[in-house]
Formats: sequence, C-alpha cells, structure tokens
Amino acid sequence: MKKGIAFIILFLASALSTGVFAQKVYSCQYRSDADVKVFVTEYKSDADLVVYETKYRSDVNGNTGVWYFCEYKSDADTKIFFCDYKSDADIVIYFSKYKSDAGWVKNEKKHLMYKKN
Repeated sequence: MKKGIAFIILFLASALSTGVFAQKVYSCQYRSDADVKVFVTEYKSDADLVVYETKYRSDVNGNTGVWYFCEYKSDADTKIFFCDYKSDADIVIYFSKYKSDAGWVKNEKKHLMYKKN
C-alpha cells in the first residue's frame, strides 16, 4: 500500500516538473478531430480558464493558461475545436490581453488540458 502511494506521489511530481500539460494547441476545423471543445466568452467571469495567447513556443510553461497555437496538428499537445454554443463546449475560455491574467478559474476542468498524445 505504501509503495503504491509513493509511486503515485513520485509520478505526479515528475509530471509536474517535466511539463506534461497541454498548452501547445492546434485549432481543428472539425469537431470530431478535437480532444477538447472550447467556447470563447466575452466575459472573464463566465470563464473556466483565462487564456493568454503567446507568439512564442518557449513561453509555454505548464498548465497555466498560456497557449501557443501550433501551425501543424502534429506539433500540438491538444487539439481544440471552437464551438458556437457554450452548451456544446467542454471548457469556456476568455482571451486576455495580459499574460498575468492567465490561469484556471475552475480547477475541476484542469484535467481536460493534460497532454493527449
């Protein structure tokens, strides 16, 4: 029992330190190609995640809401599809102009942005 718990703690610690969180994203044209469906809200208060879009892949660091949009699907950690309706989405996001605003508002949805491939 203790070995199992120790293994889980060790696994989570290594996962956190190696950055297995998906923040390199690719925007899919078709819903069926996506890992996660997102809806963009106009109001920060409605969001599950506040996202800052960076121009540089090197800015991505963990599951913090800083997203880099990849040109190719194979370069992304997670494929997303932008929904027209909030009710169709897995995550509701708000795009911020400021990197310091990025982060999770609702931690219970954080698992959706773990690395998929």
